[in-house]
Amino acid sequence: MTTSRGHTDAPREPAPDGTGNRTDYTGAVYGSMLAASVIAASDLHEPHPRLSLILLLVVTGLVFWAAHVYAQVAGEREAGRPVTRSQVREVGRHEWPLVEASALPALAVLVSPWLGAGENAWLALAVAVAQQVVWATLGARRASASSGQMAAEGAVNLLLGLVIVAAKVAVGH
Repeated sequence: MTTSRGHTDAPREPAPDGTGNRTDYTGAVYGSMLAASVIAASDLHEPHPRLSLILLLVVTGLVFWAAHVYAQVAGEREAGRPVTRSQVREVGRHEWPLVEASALPALAVLVSPWLGAGENAWLALAVAVAQQVVWATLGARRASASSGQMAAEGAVNLLLGLVIVAAKVAVGH
């Protein structure tokens, strides 16, 4: 996966104060949290529950991606200037990690029976939460955060992921 917002792992533009470089893993972290939420909220009792969950993950990622692209393009345009196709393409690339973040959880759903996890979604949920923690920690590392800051960012994202897991347990899915 590319970094959040569709870029390579290279740091982005200068920080607002003009020093250093910024990294942007927002889409990857957010997309992972979105995937975990979709998995936690799913309770599929259909003839093909794995296929349904895979489609739900991919479609939800695509819908949120489109919503983010539209919101950014519509919300940040210059007054009196039309939006160009190139602006829409750039924002689309920038937001693409929202979709990419559903790939590993969807793959986990696909292979779960072969790994002994059956038709349940717990493996996919674990993958989504793990990638959320990894992307947040990697973003902190790329931003030259201290070890303590990296651990704190990872812990906060783990806590957020565990809240999603607790919600799944609470509703009995």
